[in-house]
Amino acid sequence: MTQSVAQRIAQLREQLNHHNRLYYVEAHPEISDREFDQLMQELINLEAAHPEYYSADSPSLKVGGAPIEGFASIEHRIPMLSIDNVFDFEGVVAFDQRCRKLLELDTIEYTIEYKIDGVALAVIYENGHLAQAVTRGDGRTGDDVTHNARTLGGIPLALSGKAPERFEVRGEAYISNSDFARLRAQQEESGQVAHANPRNSTAGALKLLDPTQCAQRKVRFFAHGSGEMDGVNYATHLDFLKAVRGFGIPTTPGITGCQGIEEVQSRAEQMMDEIHQLDVEIDGLVIKINSLALRNQIGITSKSPRWVVAYKWERYEASTQVESIDIQVGKTGTLTPVANLKPVEIAGTVVSRSSLHNRDELQRLDVRIGDWVVVEKAGKIIPHILRVEQERRSGQEIPFVFPELCPECQTQVEQDEGGVYVRCPNPDCPARLRESLRFFASRQAMDIEGLGSKLIEQLTESKLVSSLVGLYDLHSRREELLQLERQGEKSIDKLLAGIERSKQQPVWRLLTGLNIRHIGVSNAQVLMKHFHSLDDLAAASEETLNAIDEIGPVIAASIHSFFYSEVGRNLLEGLKQRGVKIEEEARPEVNSVQLLAGKSLVVTGTLTQFTRQEIQDLIRQHGGKASGSVSKKTDYLVAGENAGNKLENAQKLGVPVLSEQEFLDIIAAENKQES
Repeated sequence: MTQSVAQRIAQLREQLNHHNRLYYVEAHPEISDREFDQLMQELINLEAAHPEYYSADSPSLKVGGAPIEGFASIEHRIPMLSIDNVFDFEGVVAFDQRCRKLLELDTIEYTIEYKIDGVALAVIYENGHLAQAVTRGDGRTGDDVTHNARTLGGIPLALSGKAPERFEVRGEAYISNSDFARLRAQQEESGQVAHANPRNSTAGALKLLDPTQCAQRKVRFFAHGSGEMDGVNYATHLDFLKAVRGFGIPTTPGITGCQGIEEVQSRAEQMMDEIHQLDVEIDGLVIKINSLALRNQIGITSKSPRWVVAYKWERYEASTQVESIDIQVGKTGTLTPVANLKPVEIAGTVVSRSSLHNRDELQRLDVRIGDWVVVEKAGKIIPHILRVEQERRSGQEIPFVFPELCPECQTQVEQDEGGVYVRCPNPDCPARLRESLRFFASRQAMDIEGLGSKLIEQLTESKLVSSLVGLYDLHSRREELLQLERQGEKSIDKLLAGIERSKQQPVWRLLTGLNIRHIGVSNAQVLMKHFHSLDDLAAASEETLNAIDEIGPVIAASIHSFFYSEVGRNLLEGLKQRGVKIEEEARPEVNSVQLLAGKSLVVTGTLTQFTRQEIQDLIRQHGGKASGSVSKKTDYLVAGENAGNKLENAQKLGVPVLSEQEFLDIIAAENKQES
């Protein structure tokens, strides 16, 4: 028995060293990250159970391969350690529990960010000038790639403003999906072997001896962490990133501060929903303790820091066939190709459609009508086409020709300058109006009851509504509304009441619904914490907006452009004239009779009287805390129909379970006390 364990440990170490070299040094991995992590976990478990086989050279104590020959080897003054991975949110919850236990804290502020699938790089500035760029290598020493780093977008040769004596920023070198699509097309046209993916192409670019060849691949850089610094101290990770942006170095998009694990979970779900808006490969989310003092207190192991975890997701694949490809026109005019698929079941979900995201992605994948494709479902991310099964092509497949005219209004389409999206520029495009109205009325925006997709089509086709503002004029056109097909008095009165109620929605909901590019729920909430009204927001300069944590230059420019445009000014003025609330009232002090004050509540299952967002808002309004996971500290679980694991966990832990009506009874009792 002992001999077989020893042999397996030796075999695992040999395999992991081999795959580490393929991944870190040669940039040609043979197995997936998931398969690698399984091998590593098996080795860690065996070594923990059999400490007599300890070895200081074990790959479980290291983070990669040795630097390649031909480049100068540079020792990292602070090691570039790897990050521990988890593959479900329960693993993130366990990470939070460990951190809180070690730090003896009830709640910890974290940051959450996308995990860019690129090449780790340490970039060092001395007296404000680029001095050196070094790859991760084995975590202790890496390759000097300064000659290539000088060509990377996002790595300025000199920092803006007054810089520290030594400033080391760490991040990911990457090639955007759109640039990679163009690179592959060029390689195929010239008869070269096309690169497999953006990460491999990036790794190869950094190891080229001629920097002009690296520059041709358009490699870029996002910062997400720090190395050794002299003459400067920051209190938090967010403070550091703000300084980095101030020096002229871009940071990973979407980095957000979260107070406690419940906010982390909520933001993680939003980020997974928005992942396909990014023009870069993402292979997870990274959660870090925000306070740098707490990081120092909690420390590191020989392999990884204790203050950070990577949340990856299980991936499932299935093959199916493309039956047709359609073009959808979105609320901002974006033309999105969508593949209609033969229905296929993946991890319990039947998939019949898949977005191809944009023209460049369609060209990169080279999806044709009739192709057999591999569809991937990863965690809660919307299923998407991973690749075409080229070997199954019969020659009968039909290439899709991307339209030069908007399929709805026949306007000449335009491509974003420096971007990947093709748009219809016509503000009066019927499709743009329909999608704008759908989003404006949706639960994540103004939540207008009774305004569904079919009714929106009737309103726009009959010219009863020709803008968002026009919704608030419908009360004077009741008789015309009653003439619409399949619309009776009850449904029309319900619609008009829903529109009237929407005037008093929180201002962040209105801001979300205005269809400003790059502004979703989370950004709208951040902005309305800084501005008292939409008038104040509209008057803010780009510099003021850019100074807000989580609002970078792209978002700032988008907001400024919208409110300074004629369309934006007219829309805001029209909404004000019709009584839509654009200014938040002063928040009242918490009433002493709030029965939910200080209580932690979790909501699960299907609700009949609320959306999930509505009931969470109601919990907060009455002094409670809306949590995302059940623990011993949960005071109540509000359970709707078809409640699942959270209900089972609550029952095991003895957490009181409330029905939707019992929750309403508590709210009613509080209201009675206040009156």
